[in-house]
Amino acid sequence: MPDISALSDCTPLTEQQRDLQLMVREFAAERVAPLVAGANAEERFPREILTEMGKLGLLGGMVPEEHGGMGLDHLTYSVVIEEMARVDHIAAVYMSMPSSLVGAGLRHHGTPEQKERWLRPLAQGEMFAAGGVTEPRSGSDVAGISTTYRADGDEFVISGAKAWISNLDNADFIITFATRDKSLGRKGISAFIVPVGTPGLTLRPYKDKLGFRSISTGDVFLDAVRVPADHLLGEEGKGFAVAMAAVESGRLAVASRAVGQAHSALEDSLAYAKDRVVFGQAIAEFQLIKAKFADMATGVVTARLLTHAAARLMDTGDRARPQLSMAKQYASDVLQRVATEAVQVHGAYGTSPEYRVSRIYRDAKVFQLVEGANEIHRLLIADYLLGNRT
Repeated sequence: MPDISALSDCTPLTEQQRDLQLMVREFAAERVAPLVAGANAEERFPREILTEMGKLGLLGGMVPEEHGGMGLDHLTYSVVIEEMARVDHIAAVYMSMPSSLVGAGLRHHGTPEQKERWLRPLAQGEMFAAGGVTEPRSGSDVAGISTTYRADGDEFVISGAKAWISNLDNADFIITFATRDKSLGRKGISAFIVPVGTPGLTLRPYKDKLGFRSISTGDVFLDAVRVPADHLLGEEGKGFAVAMAAVESGRLAVASRAVGQAHSALEDSLAYAKDRVVFGQAIAEFQLIKAKFADMATGVVTARLLTHAAARLMDTGDRARPQLSMAKQYASDVLQRVATEAVQVHGAYGTSPEYRVSRIYRDAKVFQLVEGANEIHRLLIADYLLGNRT
């Protein structure tokens, strides 16, 4: 297989970062790679592998060590997420969840008791969770949710529906969001921890999705679901801040995963083109194919640099909102272009499940939709430039 490590080393890493990167690389190659095709076909990611990842600390990410995590900085976190995503970005999704989609809210807004009860087992792979934000009529518009709640004694009662919620088959609890008064907008939103199995909570997975097939995604219905007062996450009426904590670190994870997938699509294409002989020579020697490789490689490297720049900025304490939007939007667009060219290089073989570029191609479109559609990110970037957002 062609060595493209020179393109990978665009950000200097410490010895400790490289050691962790190597550990993830070896685990991904030995334990995850043999299962990817089967998990994709069966639409199920093996929980036993997740448990194994937890025991190795691979789920700990940015969760502080005192809460059972690895206490990684944002750059190291990005590097290891990308490394896993080169083999399987769904495994990388699970690596990111305790730090972003479900764990970030707990880390930044949870009480000490909630962190011990929910965050620690999440970081150690003893429990798994889902983040219930998106609704049938509100995706990127988090403030426009319709799920409602009311207080009833020492309990909260939640009613509504969520859509496109991931990890339904492995989740032990869901962090979800509801409003006490829709007219209050984001000021009326609160966040709740809802254990799976709570009466009134129904999970309905979708089947035969275009991409992201090995992670269970579907609807969540809350029919007068009751949770105790200590399941309120953060202050009442401050749920929007909880959601944004998850979204911001989630965008870094999505960008890192997109870079990892694009890297693998390029890697596979280089290897195939050197072996595929047409008209008496390897197709890698045709100028049109070389031009594709030049554009693909440039995209991968620039997406990685942009993602690492956002991570470094976050490590200074900056929320890096415009940079995260740029990284997520650009990296996922690069992935889509690289995946398209990868299939083109492979020709008809690019449509075969025997070649992973076919799976990368299908997943690439979904990357442009998750954690905010790319059209939304372009609007956000422009608003930051125009001074409409700070």
